[in-house]
Amino acid sequence: MEKVNIVIIGAGVAGLSVAAELSRTHKDIVMIERNPSFGQETSSRNSEVIHAGIYYPKDSLKLKTCLEGGALLYEFCEQNNISYKRLGKLIIAIDKNEMKDLEKLFLRGRENGVNGLIMLSESRVKKMEPRVNAEGAIYSPSTGIFDTHSFMKCLASSFEKNGGQVSYNTEVTAIAKMGSGYEITVTDSQEGGFTLYSNVVINCAGLNSDKVAAFAGLKKAEYKLKYCKGDYFRLSNSKGANIKHLIYPVPKEDGGGLGIHVTPDLSGSIRLGPDDEYVEKVNYKIDPSKAALFLKSVKTYLPFVELSDIYPDTSGVRPKLQGKDEGFRDFIIRHEDESGFPGFINLIGIESPGLTASLSIAKMVSDITKSGGIV
Repeated sequence: MEKVNIVIIGAGVAGLSVAAELSRTHKDIVMIERNPSFGQETSSRNSEVIHAGIYYPKDSLKLKTCLEGGALLYEFCEQNNISYKRLGKLIIAIDKNEMKDLEKLFLRGRENGVNGLIMLSESRVKKMEPRVNAEGAIYSPSTGIFDTHSFMKCLASSFEKNGGQVSYNTEVTAIAKMGSGYEITVTDSQEGGFTLYSNVVINCAGLNSDKVAAFAGLKKAEYKLKYCKGDYFRLSNSKGANIKHLIYPVPKEDGGGLGIHVTPDLSGSIRLGPDDEYVEKVNYKIDPSKAALFLKSVKTYLPFVELSDIYPDTSGVRPKLQGKDEGFRDFIIRHEDESGFPGFINLIGIESPGLTASLSIAKMVSDITKSGGIV
């Protein structure tokens, strides 16, 4: 049986960030990924937004890691020549009732320590986005977009340069506590099944993270994930021209998402989405007929858009801890020593703002390993 120091399960953005961070100071790290390459699931099927931290409750891990992670991410992009644009975001209200919700959100953002937020009147919104209809808006200048694939590629390269090993097309099927470490059984697409022993296991398995925790004996109701599917449609180039900012509606309070928003990509093309639909199984098919629902959602603030301007793009699935109409649930980032599993660290429910927060999450995991004397 091969023996290693650390096994990281999952090569999405969380796993890659943790791997890159830990490999700077530790050896014998293996990352296991069931897909043929990194970032094939939630990490590559999203809006590619660097969030500012407006939405999340004070003292939550989502807020802490988003604030720190956003700053780290912009710095990382600069240092590693990764494309990004600090576009700024408008969170818009379409009527006076929504203005009340917008004002509450503005106060939350200020209390959260988000710098530079400005409340805009209808006329100021028009100056920034002449084609957008809104009663008013919050302007967040620090919100941006970036090249997530290049970011993940850079993290993977850093990990491997530091001596880390990645095993793709390999899926964990069982985990057993053995002595002071863990025996991990995996199935490899070429070699079949085999086992390895690791002193430390870090579960970054994303959509599968609750199942991986359960393999080890940590089957807890609070860890059960719900799959929330989000589809994207793309706006024709002629209608998307001259939209310069991210444009978001006032968020809903039902535990789904932030509402169908307008996201320019790095080429200047415009995507609409994601919506939110809780599903039982992961699938990435898009129903083209949903274009009518997308049109209805954005027509209130993009009156120039017609049905013929919208066509299917892509979709993603978010690993949420809260179900539909349920309240806020925070990231689970936990060393399971108190549950009798020393050296086992769970990252569960790492959805938005997980991409923005990834480098901060990696630092947090590193701190857990140090404070717990794990490695």
